Amino acid sequence: MRVTSCAYFIQGYGLTETLGPSTVGYPDDMSLVGTAGVAATFTELRLEEVPEMGYDPLGVPSRGEILIRGSTVFTGYYKNPELTNEVMVDGWFHTGDIGEMTPDGILKVIDRKKNIFKLSQGEYVAVEYLEKVYVFPPIIEDIWVYGDSYKSMLVAVVNPHEENTMKWAGSNGYKGSFSEICKSEGLKEHVLKELAAAAQKNKLRGFEYIQGVVLDPVPFDIERDLVTATMKKRRNYMLKYYQPEIDKVYKALEGQRAANKAK
Repeated sequence: MRVTSCAYFIQGYGLTETLGPSTVGYPDDMSLVGTAGVAATFTELRLEEVPEMGYDPLGVPSRGEILIRGSTVFTGYYKNPELTNEVMVDGWFHTGDIGEMTPDGILKVIDRKKNIFKLSQGEYVAVEYLEKVYVFPPIIEDIWVYGDSYKSMLVAVVNPHEENTMKWAGSNGYKGSFSEICKSEGLKEHVLKELAAAAQKNKLRGFEYIQGVVLDPVPFDIERDLVTATMKKRRNYMLKYYQPEIDKVYKALEGQRAANKAK
């Protein structure tokens, strides 16, 4: 491209929240090809450990979540203090991107933390905040909320609370083991109603409502690499483990939406 256009091409890194590029490369330095370059003069960069994904700034190579501070960093999201508090800590903007830093200060963007993500319609979702809201219903022991940037709906994997689930089953005419009841459509419908009630009580926005669920009777555990030793969710491992079930839920939701439009 440079040969045909007689113009310099450089690569950088930035976000809407940082008002454009926070790192830039140099046009004649071929060692920067394939990287995001170095910090701009008005930008401070640092990496923060992400233990659930195995990224450590003190490791070799140095890897972690990219944090940015500087005069161009925004002050917060409009009328969304919850999301602002998720990403802004002590003046540092948590980008949600994973970077690798060379000893020379050259940044490479290698992964995504994904605790905050954007749905297909452009709305940002603070997933950890939603999980705190959605874990309150008595029927729920734990929950992992997931959204695909190419989809407009949130889904979740839920660990039902065993004792409360069995009480619900007895009151509603369901028989069988805990694992068997977790496969029932009736329990799925009940869980979705409880999630919707929690969303309404906490005044969540429409796109933050859970539209489909996978019920797993086995709690998220270290044995399946779904959580760390301190019980933090390993979201990339969870997606890999539950991907087939998640795909089925999305397919069913899209089918329902298409059927509703056809009516």
